[in-house]
Amino acid sequence: MLQITTPEQDQALHLLQTVFGYPAFRSQQGQIVDHVVKGGDALVLMPTGGGKSLCYQIPALIRHGVGVVVSPLIALMQDQVDALAEVGVRAAFLNSTQSFDEAMRIERMMREGELDMVYIAPERLMTQRCLELLSVTPLALFAIDEAHCVSQWGHDFRPEYIKLSVLHERFPDVPRIALTATADQQTRDEIIHRLQLENAMQFVSSFDRPNIRYQIVEKANGRKQLLDFINAQHSGDAGIVYCLSRKKVEETAEFLNENGITALPYHAGMEQSERYRNQARFLREDGIVMTATIAFGMGIDKPDVRFVAHLDLPKSIEGYYQETGRAGRDGASANAWMAYGLQDVVQQRRMIDESEANETFKRVQGVKLDAMLGLCETLNCRRVHILDYFGQSSQPCDNCDTCLSPPSSFDGTVAAQKILSTIYRVDQRFAAGHVIDVIRGIDTERVKQWRHDQLSTYGIGSDKSEAEWRAMLRQMIALGLVSVDYENYSSLKLTEDSRAVLRGETSIQLRQYKKAEKAVKHKRQSAKDFSEANLSDSEQVIFERLRWWRVETAKAHNTAAFIIFHDTTLREIAKAKPRSLDDLRGVTGVGAKKLESYGEELVKLIAEFL
Repeated sequence: MLQITTPEQDQALHLLQTVFGYPAFRSQQGQIVDHVVKGGDALVLMPTGGGKSLCYQIPALIRHGVGVVVSPLIALMQDQVDALAEVGVRAAFLNSTQSFDEAMRIERMMREGELDMVYIAPERLMTQRCLELLSVTPLALFAIDEAHCVSQWGHDFRPEYIKLSVLHERFPDVPRIALTATADQQTRDEIIHRLQLENAMQFVSSFDRPNIRYQIVEKANGRKQLLDFINAQHSGDAGIVYCLSRKKVEETAEFLNENGITALPYHAGMEQSERYRNQARFLREDGIVMTATIAFGMGIDKPDVRFVAHLDLPKSIEGYYQETGRAGRDGASANAWMAYGLQDVVQQRRMIDESEANETFKRVQGVKLDAMLGLCETLNCRRVHILDYFGQSSQPCDNCDTCLSPPSSFDGTVAAQKILSTIYRVDQRFAAGHVIDVIRGIDTERVKQWRHDQLSTYGIGSDKSEAEWRAMLRQMIALGLVSVDYENYSSLKLTEDSRAVLRGETSIQLRQYKKAEKAVKHKRQSAKDFSEANLSDSEQVIFERLRWWRVETAKAHNTAAFIIFHDTTLREIAKAKPRSLDDLRGVTGVGAKKLESYGEELVKLIAEFL
């Protein structure tokens, strides 16, 4: 059947091909673009790397006026504008890093319609001066990026986002598109309510990132396990390592550097100039590992991050998904690796209990943490668990640790009763280490001091290692059978739910402890439907030469290498071996402006090999 297209759809496809260099829209991109071009509001949920930015960039180019992009990412605005300039889009930003004269120049260009797109932080947007500027500027649309920041229950709440409803009130005829990669139903509802998007069309893409392999290991020596993982599977690769504290960020970066891995720290306690410098190096150099708190990462557009590792448990599945999603944006295989242990559970529960938030907020955070713990302890496919959390059903993926090496479970009722009985007999006054020493019959000074070697449960678990008991206790805390009293030296307490287990009225299944294995070196395999281009030996040589050319070109332009071309584009060029500009035209990622800027150089470079 012949499909009838509108002039707007034809124009959108033409811009996609000639400006951005892509042959066709992916997934729901075409529908979203068409809806916004026609003046409709939209809420877009699309995974990291799914192409969200095109959903507002192309409508901003088609519609009359300036597209205003609301973004919390001041540190990345320069790179975002550079990337658009590379493809010939007239873009700028307004933020606190600019001089007064520079800001005045941008404001004049906005009023006179000389820009296609402007990036503005929400704090700047809410000022009276900026709102008055917008009232005299021809506006194409408002794009509210990282829209999950509006949620008070979320992992990245920004108070300024709540005020963005003013855009609908003051500019009711300007279409708004809110975009995010992570939002459960509660967060989705809050975005709609806070931004007054009740009449917006919702576009929810699949949350699946099949190229990412999820792996969660028993934490023994986290930093050493991380080092083994990087050396075995990601030597020379770019990656991100997330830690909970600033101190741990710096210690981990130092540890990796001492062991031959180039690592840079990033956290909110550093001088802003140093943070920006480290971020720029990560974006512009190959093979850098960034160790960071969650202060780093939102909006990072580096396509070749090959792994994201967590040395501490994230607070929620949304946070975990957002952070792991920064790996493999280019569609090639990537790893999401995490080391997880008993202390992680205790630490996160303590942070919730000791926070100054109200009880409602604490309860919501507790539910989110329980869901995260459920992901860590699941016996089933991790990807199925993640997607189910976001309301998407799926089948086992064959690309996570529980699919590739299925864990076993056992009836842990008797073991749980031993733990609960011991906690009861030490008067619920001692922390995990002491309780486990009693169970295992370890003759410590403290055990003798308190005469706990006289208890009936002393030594009843001597057949199991400390690590095994810690794993079982961790699961029991996750299941709510044991609580931790942080105000009394992290002493373990029985809960209401533990009574039924102690009495034998309820049985529980526990995950069988598996000793942490040393990471095995293996050739990276691309996930299904995301296979990398298979290059011949000669094409591989061309590809490496193209990468060297890209590095030198990026330095000359003072920009990130991936802004010049992604690896996927360089691979296609290596395979196509273009002898002319016409041969190069149509290669994915090579639009008209890039063809004009770099075409002659690339054809000449290829000719050297032919």
